[in-house]
Amino acid sequence: METRELICIGCPMGCSLKVTLENGQVTEVTGNTCPNGDKYARKECTNPTRIVTSSVRVKGGKINMVSCKTKEDIPKGMIFDICKALENVVVPAPVAIGDVVLANVCDTGVDVVATKNVDVK
Repeated sequence: METRELICIGCPMGCSLKVTLENGQVTEVTGNTCPNGDKYARKECTNPTRIVTSSVRVKGGKINMVSCKTKEDIPKGMIFDICKALENVVVPAPVAIGDVVLANVCDTGVDVVATKNVDVK
């Protein structure tokens, strides 16, 4: 039996969670004050994922960079691979919020999208 302690990020409460695992499976979650805590703890202990935020270069824009993020969460272990994949991405201006700057990043099935508008120079 294994016990992990986490701080929940499911809502603004930030509950201190205690998670009990047996054979890699969550058997109990305590400390949560809402259902989000239970869901977060189970996912974090068995299949942790994250949204990756970064920026990419813009060619011909009023600014040289645009912020971006993965459209959905990706496996936590792929964060650095995704950052590496974004290093040489250059998108042409104009850029609109939601534009795909890199499709199917690292074969995850998840697109990286712009989170800011960039007008042409």
